[in-house]
Amino acid sequence: MAELGKGVTAGKLALNVQKRLNRAQEKVLQKLGKADETRDSAFEELVANFNKQMTEGSKVQRDLKAYLVAVKAMHDASRRLQDCLADMYEPDWFGKEELDAQVEDTDTLWMDYHQNLTDKSLLGLDTYLAQFPEIKARLAKRDRKLVDFDSARHHFASLQKGKKKDEAKIAKAEEELGRAQRIFEELNVELQDELPVLWDSRVGVYVGTFQSLAGHQEKFHREMSKLSHNLNDIMTKLEEQQQLKKDATAAAKKGGSKSEEANHSQASSPAPKKPGPPPSRPPPRLSPSPDPKQQIAALLEDEAAAPDSDSDPTSTTQQRDERGAESLSQQDADQEAQSGWDHSSYQSRCQPSWDHADPAEGQDAGTEERGHAHQAFSEPDWDEGGAGEGPGGWGEEDEEEVELGK
Repeated sequence: MAELGKGVTAGKLALNVQKRLNRAQEKVLQKLGKADETRDSAFEELVANFNKQMTEGSKVQRDLKAYLVAVKAMHDASRRLQDCLADMYEPDWFGKEELDAQVEDTDTLWMDYHQNLTDKSLLGLDTYLAQFPEIKARLAKRDRKLVDFDSARHHFASLQKGKKKDEAKIAKAEEELGRAQRIFEELNVELQDELPVLWDSRVGVYVGTFQSLAGHQEKFHREMSKLSHNLNDIMTKLEEQQQLKKDATAAAKKGGSKSEEANHSQASSPAPKKPGPPPSRPPPRLSPSPDPKQQIAALLEDEAAAPDSDSDPTSTTQQRDERGAESLSQQDADQEAQSGWDHSSYQSRCQPSWDHADPAEGQDAGTEERGHAHQAFSEPDWDEGGAGEGPGGWGEEDEEEVELGK
């Protein structure tokens, strides 16, 4: 008995055991229909609402906690992603400092969002649901007290209906019935007052929870939108910076390639040949000169065919000289054609300038030339050294006159 201790006596323990036996027996009789059961439909409706309210509240609490777990996971994933971006971001890229500040602001925003949801939404819901276990326990106690009340009522009724009435037992049973009824009614009244209030409170709890959730979500997404916009601007400007670098590199490569191509073309093109000495002209091929006698005879025939002495001697002389020049030019052209010389250059060097000659000088020259021609046509003196002269009896002097005519 001493082991039971702490105020628990054998009588109290026996009383509790007896109560449990009576409740079990009463429930069996009620289920078998041998004993009536006290029913309160209005209270049963309150109990049904309570159970529904507790189930729904517990589900909201569970889902909100899952949401917060997801927010935490998103926070961790966002922090890792932002840290990865900051680590791989080169110092010379555009907006390095802005990006580092962006990473810190994003992490802070996630932390504030998670903390606000926990403090304002989840904690309020937890407070709301914290009262359900206590009310549930009181409902269970009411059910037990109701069974005790029904058991006491049935016991008292059975003693009154007995053939042999024991007033002491009847009085004791009546006392127990009154006590069981009083306990039950106290609990029943309390719960009848609290359950409707609790049922109506769910609206305010849900409104507060989801308004807080929506408000913090709106604030979070608004701030996150700004950060996302800033990040987008940084990435856009980084892209523009890289594009400018690519264009500059491409332009430099293009210029370098053109320079290399020019250098390559200069290197690959054959070097200009140094001007060498002009090709030597082949020596003119000598063709036999026409017979001087035939030339002189042609000149004499021209004179004989010329007009009288009253005709202009200057014009006659010019015509004769022109015919002589044409004859000599024709001979030179034949020689140039055979030797490959340039006729035009040769003619410009060799043809005499008749246009600027003085007519008087031309007349004297013509007269002198005719004198030489008559003198040359005179009969050669075969006795005076003719054997030492060239063929045909012509001497060196005659050959010089022919050369002058050329």
